[in-house]
Amino acid sequence: MMSVVLSVQPLPPSERADYWQSIVSDTLVPMDVTLHEREPAMGTITVDTLGPLQISVVEAGPASVSRHASLISRGGAEYMTITLQHQGTGRLTQDGRQALVRPGTFTCSDAGRPYGREQPDNYRFTSIRVPKDVLAVTDTELRAITGTVFDSHCGTSGVVAGHLERLADRAAGFDPYTGRQLAMTAVDLLTVLVRERQGLLNPHASEVARGMLARIKEYILRHLADPGLSPEMIACAHHMSVRYLHKIFQAEGTTVSRWIHRERLERCRRELSRQSRSAPTVSAVAQRWGFVNPSHFSRAFRTAYGMSPRDWQSSTRHV
Repeated sequence: MMSVVLSVQPLPPSERADYWQSIVSDTLVPMDVTLHEREPAMGTITVDTLGPLQISVVEAGPASVSRHASLISRGGAEYMTITLQHQGTGRLTQDGRQALVRPGTFTCSDAGRPYGREQPDNYRFTSIRVPKDVLAVTDTELRAITGTVFDSHCGTSGVVAGHLERLADRAAGFDPYTGRQLAMTAVDLLTVLVRERQGLLNPHASEVARGMLARIKEYILRHLADPGLSPEMIACAHHMSVRYLHKIFQAEGTTVSRWIHRERLERCRRELSRQSRSAPTVSAVAQRWGFVNPSHFSRAFRTAYGMSPRDWQSSTRHV
């Protein structure tokens, strides 16, 4: 995998503004760009792709962007964007809320609805574009996190930011399969963040407990393919007792084993749905996600989704 670098610097100053408008809209989503300097001194976007995610590191001078109805109709409405701020301050406005953005924070915006972003100083941020259809939430549920600033260093938001920053830093070095698996872990962590903001996670848990739960879930998602993944292994990795691990998940109305089982089934369902020239066998997909007994996997899949994994694979390929 290789990064793509787009920059205005090789161009004469008089041509940079139009080119920057073009590459911002073509690379991210269609939007109006207003520059707050006569001639752009800099403007660079470095783009990587991991599975369904597009990761863009943007560095430029003072500017404002806006996305309104006519631009939404031109495309991009199917995405949401997470923006990790590294340099400069900014302001994001969406859904009647304003978020003041500083280094060490991040914001989320839904490209299916109008928004604006102001960057009055030189800035650098990482923009991660996520197709909304890979998130297990609705557009209405996404409103819980738009136009809101998140701390990148604590609680669930800190776990999300940490995972996304590691992905961005190492994106060019992952092979396609590993990149996709890590990208899907990021998608699942974003879903956890949305559900927490909606109050669908335990509202009585402390910020420390919610952050611990998010870190444990991230660990589980990174090790789902390991058939040896167990409560004992998870507890040891987090320097806690198995009893305390069970207590954390009990507060969420589930058990650690049930959560692992559900997430493994969901990965199998997604992979069996993928359109490709060579369809993977059901047994290969099951083994890839930690199921060692094909018969047990088939029974569990039928219980969860109402049909056998082979029937599911066949039905999705004829859609």
